[in-house]
Amino acid sequence: MAKEWDPFAIDFAAIRILRLVSELGSFSKAAEALGTNQSTISYTMDRLRAAFHDKLFVRQRGGIAPTPRCAEIVACAGRLLEAFEGLVQPVDFDPASASGRVTIACNYYERSIILPRAIAEVRRRAPRLVLDIRTAGAEGVAHLKRGEADLLVGPYDVREESFYHRHLLDDHYVCVMHKSHLLAGRRLRVDDYVKASHAVVTYGGTWRSGYLRGLDERGLSLNQVVAIPSISDLAHILPGTDLVSTVPSRIAPNIAKSLVARACPFPEPFQIGMTWTSRTHHSAAHRWLRQLMGRLAGTLPYKAALATAQDRRRGSAKARA
Repeated sequence: MAKEWDPFAIDFAAIRILRLVSELGSFSKAAEALGTNQSTISYTMDRLRAAFHDKLFVRQRGGIAPTPRCAEIVACAGRLLEAFEGLVQPVDFDPASASGRVTIACNYYERSIILPRAIAEVRRRAPRLVLDIRTAGAEGVAHLKRGEADLLVGPYDVREESFYHRHLLDDHYVCVMHKSHLLAGRRLRVDDYVKASHAVVTYGGTWRSGYLRGLDERGLSLNQVVAIPSISDLAHILPGTDLVSTVPSRIAPNIAKSLVARACPFPEPFQIGMTWTSRTHHSAAHRWLRQLMGRLAGTLPYKAALATAQDRRRGSAKARA
């Protein structure tokens, strides 16, 4: 007969392990994240199963998944754990003496617009803090859940209870082309835009940019002649060609000096934010870094989209004609 465990004998360390296993979907990954061995994780899970009279996890392809009872326990006990983690954090945080490593998952946009200033500030104020920057792509949220990243920065809309989110900045799309392009000297109408030869940035995954979704909603499609995985490729592809590409406005000036930016008929505003989990929510170092990035992002200059709905309707009618 399995040994009975008193639920009131369960400590915060066991709850922390349960939450981490639930987030990562793996005993071995939880053990690695905690710097312990898998047998310790298994022993803790046995105690928790006996205390809560539930198997807690079931096997599924690629890992394990929490039972409904386990999800309920993690949600409720997790709130207690977060409150306790907040209590044990030092009241004062000194960046100059702080050490550790923070892993940030993001993409080319964030590495070009947000991180340069953030890294410079970290080097100046917290020189012993190590930043590990990784590509997020379509796996950004999964990186957070598996504990492979501490912070996710990008246009990700994560709506789960165990995640925290903070808005960083707004942006919209513009068109870039070589300065000698026939369309460079005038404002683009919808019919000009859809008929032009486009180099479309696919971002190397299933992501579909807002301006493409805007075109879909109106039954329009671009004359796509080139598909590339990253905005960084445009510096080598657009100069001296008849190609047009649609990119975020903040990054357009950084691509190449020989390119010009023009208002896009489908600016489709979007937001960039940062997302993290309860695992790092109360960490003084992580909180300091998030506040620093939020402050720096708020100082970046921005000019909102100029295209109007009336311009779009007028041009869209011509494009369908």
